[in-house]
Amino acid sequence: MGKLDGYIVDLKGLSSDTVSYHWKADNDFFSAVQGLEIKAGSLDVALWVKQTSGTFELEFQLKGEVEVTCDRCLEPMSQPIDALCTLRVKMGEEYADDGDVVTIPEREGIINVAWNIYEFAALQIPLRHVHPDCPSLTSMEEEKESDPRWEALRELVNTKS
Repeated sequence: MGKLDGYIVDLKGLSSDTVSYHWKADNDFFSAVQGLEIKAGSLDVALWVKQTSGTFELEFQLKGEVEVTCDRCLEPMSQPIDALCTLRVKMGEEYADDGDVVTIPEREGIINVAWNIYEFAALQIPLRHVHPDCPSLTSMEEEKESDPRWEALRELVNTKS
């Protein structure tokens, strides 16, 4: 049994119109997924699967924190996650993902949502992530203020203007 087999949802075997699942996506989860952006974290994941005519609506709720790398100092930093995301799935002949709807083979009738959980969490991370009190940022500002060469350059620019 693989590390991510616990995230399999059997759509064919649903016993009612709405079914719920709950998981804890922790460091072991992020290690097993092997994504580039998130290496560690702790997320509470709730999934509600609703069966409608011909499709399934999977609604994910993610709450917690993930660890990402600060863009400025390259140290790990915590990024809060609080998201509600939806995935639509239908049965078909073969697997396909057109962005709006994922088609899974009807003969299998299952979907492993581990990668979807990872992607939804990664999409919540801002493009730029920097510690609010990043030591690299502070030291750069201090260096800029204390270096006399900056003042000489400012004077040179002001005299040419």
